[in-house]
Amino acid sequence: MARGEARDIRRKIRATEKMSQITKAMNMVSASKLRKAEKVIKEYRPFIQYVQNTIAQILNSNLEITHKMLQKREVKRTGYLLITSDRGLAGGYNNNLIKKFESDVKTKHQSTDEYVIGVLGQKGHRYFVYKDVNLININPINMRDDVQFIDIIDIIQLLIDMYLIGEIDEIIIYYNKYINTIKQEVTAERIIPIEKIEGEKKSILYEFEPSPQKVLDTLMPIYVQNLIYGYILNAKTSEHASRMTAMKSATDNAEEVIDKLTLHYNRARQAQITQEITEIVSGAAALK
Repeated sequence: MARGEARDIRRKIRATEKMSQITKAMNMVSASKLRKAEKVIKEYRPFIQYVQNTIAQILNSNLEITHKMLQKREVKRTGYLLITSDRGLAGGYNNNLIKKFESDVKTKHQSTDEYVIGVLGQKGHRYFVYKDVNLININPINMRDDVQFIDIIDIIQLLIDMYLIGEIDEIIIYYNKYINTIKQEVTAERIIPIEKIEGEKKSILYEFEPSPQKVLDTLMPIYVQNLIYGYILNAKTSEHASRMTAMKSATDNAEEVIDKLTLHYNRARQAQITQEITEIVSGAAALK
């Protein structure tokens, strides 16, 4: 094997080693972000549970009390909210969600007039902004690692308002549900109308001022906003887990490639040394 070929193999080994170092570092960064995201979800749960318990107490105290978000109606138009990411290198995190959504829409709807779409994240927005769909957010909404409620409240409130005034008849959210660090599932959840709100089993006495209905009217939008925010936190956790897994696989693949290239390099060096020895022996024999 030629000297130049061995040199090329060595160059590929060095390039792959550098790539392996990058993917390994990204894996460690994603693991750190995953732990932080899990902590945020844990801290978020008591609040949403408290609001849910309060709403359940109001509804159980008087069966005549209700809200538009609890009432089913004929579905003529659907509002979708898709949670994607700003960055790639996360395996099939975005592609799987978009494929699932498009498959469901194709089955459920006859035309684009039957639904509107809101998209969180640069990846999803770049995909749908050039599609023939009713996209309600013309400008992209960033999904940074430290998800802030203020970043996403506008599009959430827009969908809620569209439901309340009758422009849409249901709101469905598509996101990657976090199961564990290895498994994330693309999931569709109908947010509104809310079918059932369950509170704690123990009975708690409340006094509602100015009235139970007024309190319910105030709490329901807050509950839905934070319910969606919880799904967004879950999706962000899935993103970190997906990226961590993808970078771990990339690192493993790089190390496998390095092993194979090293084997080829050693064979090339051995062939080169053998050739040089043969040339020296032949030259010495020719001088005799």
